[in-house]
Amino acid sequence: MNAILLKALPYIAALLIGATGAWMWQANSYGKIIADSNASHQADLTNIANAGAAQARQALEKQQHAEQALADLDQKAQKEKTDGIAENEKWRAAAADTARRLRIAGSCRSGGGDVSRPASASGLGDASTIELSAAAGSTVFDIRAGIIADQAALKALQSYVMNVCR
Repeated sequence: MNAILLKALPYIAALLIGATGAWMWQANSYGKIIADSNASHQADLTNIANAGAAQARQALEKQQHAEQALADLDQKAQKEKTDGIAENEKWRAAAADTARRLRIAGSCRSGGGDVSRPASASGLGDASTIELSAAAGSTVFDIRAGIIADQAALKALQSYVMNVCR
């Protein structure tokens, strides 16, 4: 048996060397496949991160644009409100120093039931003006200031909805 084993020894050695070479070649091939897979995975992760960053930048730019539009609308609405209130105060001051009088155009029906008056009293007639007392005039200016503020707020809200919330 020793003789057979000695004759087979070169074949066994060649077989072992071939198997070891094949195993090393296969291990090297698997290592390349794993390295390629890792590189592909890293590229995918980089693409996902870049897409997320681009999306975040777009969202931030959109938010900044909306904030700027809101600030512009707010400034415009505040100026309109301030101008309206200033005009109202100018008229209030003119009425208070008797430079002007606050009068309201009105008419009364002569035969209707709106205004009761004695038969001998003379009426205001159609298209007359009524002069208000100082207290009533001040109340009218207060009401007008409230209307100006409410209209400015409503206009600002409408502008906000139309321009910022699109």
